[in-house]
Amino acid sequence: MATDLHELLRSLRVWDPEVTDLPAFEPAAAPAAPLPLFTEWFAAAVAAGQTEPHTMSLATSDESGLPDVRIVMLHGADADGWSFASHAGSRKGRHLAGRPYAALGFYWPVLGRQVRVRGPVTAAPSEDAQGDLHARSTGALAAALTGRQSEVLPSLDDLTRASESAWERASREPEAPVPSWTLYRLRADEVEFFQGDARRRHVRLRYRREGERGEAWSRELLWP
Repeated sequence: MATDLHELLRSLRVWDPEVTDLPAFEPAAAPAAPLPLFTEWFAAAVAAGQTEPHTMSLATSDESGLPDVRIVMLHGADADGWSFASHAGSRKGRHLAGRPYAALGFYWPVLGRQVRVRGPVTAAPSEDAQGDLHARSTGALAAALTGRQSEVLPSLDDLTRASESAWERASREPEAPVPSWTLYRLRADEVEFFQGDARRRHVRLRYRREGERGEAWSRELLWP
């Protein structure tokens, strides 16, 4: 029997109180800059048992301005920006080379929270990218060594052969360089924190970068 998608969608609910805790959020007590609040919320998501809290949506656009989005892993967040990595020749890498601006989206349903970040993106120095890669798992290095990300794949057998060769090299040569591997840093112009509410009185706090040097932040509430 075929699945009725619309009926299935209507049967679903969000923020089941048996598995979700919707904490209070008082914007007036939020810090002057977004990074400390992001760190606090991220730690809270980890403590609450959120599955893979470090994954995020990454939105880019091509040379025609057409958007694209995918799930990637957060590699860090500090004064230099929110970091993620990919091959320079991948679709996202090509997009960022032509239009170096992106948006990130985090969703932690166990707490009913979202964080949205957007701003210009730059590539970190190659030594930073290689150091970040080599600090990760053998599997991460093997995946990077497999390469050819976003290219057309003739068959799964081709992937198996390339992956097995990459795993062997990664195990044998844990410091193997991957020249195309790039660490990207998004310097936020805008960061929004969304706290869900059971009565749909969601609290949204938006930070915007201000000042000639971009070191100050303004804060404002948004209607849900």
